[in-house]
Amino acid sequence: MAVATAACGSDSSDNSGGDAGPIKVGLIVSLTGNYSSLGTEDKKAVDLAVEEINAAGGVAGRKIETTVKDDKSQPDQSVLAFNEIKGDVDAVIGSPFSNSALATIPLVDREEIPYISLTPADEQVNPVHPYVFVVPATSATYAERMLQYFQGTNVSKLAIAYDTKSSYAVAGFRGMQAKAGQYGVTLVATEEFQTTTTEFSAVFAKVRSSGAQALTVWATGPPAVAFTKQYATAGAGVPLMLTGAQASKLFLDPAGPAAEGVTLSSSIGVIGPSLPDGPQKDAVTKLHSAFQAKYGYPPPQFAQDGYSGVKLLAAAIEKAKGADKKKVRDALETLDLVTPNGRYVYSKTDHSGLKPDFIAVNTVKGGQFVPTEWTKSQLAKISGK
Repeated sequence: MAVATAACGSDSSDNSGGDAGPIKVGLIVSLTGNYSSLGTEDKKAVDLAVEEINAAGGVAGRKIETTVKDDKSQPDQSVLAFNEIKGDVDAVIGSPFSNSALATIPLVDREEIPYISLTPADEQVNPVHPYVFVVPATSATYAERMLQYFQGTNVSKLAIAYDTKSSYAVAGFRGMQAKAGQYGVTLVATEEFQTTTTEFSAVFAKVRSSGAQALTVWATGPPAVAFTKQYATAGAGVPLMLTGAQASKLFLDPAGPAAEGVTLSSSIGVIGPSLPDGPQKDAVTKLHSAFQAKYGYPPPQFAQDGYSGVKLLAAAIEKAKGADKKKVRDALETLDLVTPNGRYVYSKTDHSGLKPDFIAVNTVKGGQFVPTEWTKSQLAKISGK
């Protein structure tokens, strides 16, 4: 599928960074398949951000034009899409599906095209790939924030269950495993499952006998919903913690009442109204108001990623004074920008940009994400003032 966002100006395009024609951005997202619920939200937010930028006169004096490709939630389709557009775009905003992004990155390395990734897999930035920059907080960053929460709430014995077929989940587990001791947390049970797993009673049994004070589950998509529903009736006896992959109505709606009382992490944009006044809250409010007005509901986590990704890329193009790929890459490495997801400070050695401070830990109450008391105590640090 190819969709172009209308752009004014010359019909010609100068992909070397000249000032003729629009800046062309490829958007590879999952519009069909298992991860379509993520990709469609990303696309809506990308469209919104591009419309806002173009209405304000564009970036570096040029409008942005997007070419959209559906990776169908399949890594090989992401690779195919990249190969189809690589010669016609100045930059690419990549898939929300970790496996698709990871399959595409070797091509990005070879072609040296700025790639703004909408998935949090740590392998994209560790080690650093020169042209790859990640928008969502990485799995390891989420892991560290949750460990900070456990330390702050006196949880020292933790059970973990994770999807061994998900790059995101494996990286999250490894992040917790690596830093648990630093925060006084012992992993007393580690349970594995796969994306196709639908029954989790064996996991619950292990958790009950482990002496754990809490259970963290690393998963994306349907397994997290099934796990939550079964957990609500299993009587495991300890609090359940989920991750940013569940921080949207795409999880809340199918999980229904079973999600009540569950704790989960998210970007700070998810709990924007609870932020203290300042530039950070202003950035969140601007997106929320525009997205609500255009689509009729608040932006989920994935929409915030797409919107922030466009803003980061546009800021780098503006700083580079054009779309020259190397200059945009260099500009990204010196970028310091507040977005609805938080404040990004990229560098030559850090292409993830976000710190744990910009992750909130919330509880589901009345079908809404409500910041925990611990998170409320942390919010003043991220006002952006």
